[in-house]
Amino acid sequence: MILRRVIDHFRKQEWTAIVIDFLIVVLGVFVGIQVSNWNAARLADRESRVVSAQLIEDLQAEAWNFQYLLEYSDDVLKSAELALAALEGRVARNDEQLLINAYRATQYREPRRRRSTYDELISTGEFGLIRDRELRDLAIKVYTTAMFDNIRQEGASSKYREAFRMDIPIDVQRAVAAACGDRTVVPGDYNSIADQLDYPCATKLPPETLREAAAALEADPQIARLLRLRIINIDTRRGDMLAPINKDIGEGIRAYVERQR
Repeated sequence: MILRRVIDHFRKQEWTAIVIDFLIVVLGVFVGIQVSNWNAARLADRESRVVSAQLIEDLQAEAWNFQYLLEYSDDVLKSAELALAALEGRVARNDEQLLINAYRATQYREPRRRRSTYDELISTGEFGLIRDRELRDLAIKVYTTAMFDNIRQEGASSKYREAFRMDIPIDVQRAVAAACGDRTVVPGDYNSIADQLDYPCATKLPPETLREAAAALEADPQIARLLRLRIINIDTRRGDMLAPINKDIGEGIRAYVERQR
């Protein structure tokens, strides 16, 4: 319609009308572009808010997981040190307690990672949707650190864990695990992660069975050496977690969330 009008004005040499028509076209194009840009920006803002909220939820889960692993490592370390003290004769011998502590010293937890939002943003090249620089920095720190992989690797490859499982009869191991194993945790609940392994328990195994199992540990010439290695490795991993650069993972996330409320 406008094109027909412009052609008609050209034929009649109505230059003022031609200029006006031209300005109308330019203005229409400009307004259309601005509306399109405004809609795109509005959609981007909405998507940014959504993925930022999802990332914050993921990081809150990571902060809980960090504290869970730290508390769990403390319990395992305490059990390992008590078991070693019993094997070396530095504390009074108790067959059942030695067996319980020796079992608990084998335990480790797989880090419960929650990184789907971060991985998707990185794979699609849309990490820029996270506009809060502090939030971006926290995410990068949490999801690029090798600390969690090192914790998993240390536990999974423990030679002490292998030795214990080879030395002790399977039925005894199952009885100890059932009576003195990990307590149930509620993801996100910080109260539920306290004393995961550090609590009183009884295996209800016969005294003779306990004596034989404890004797099997003492008879293994490598068990004390491997337990020392286990203790030092746990110390190393805990040291990584408590280092300022990594300790900020849990504390930094919680502080960030509190400021957003």
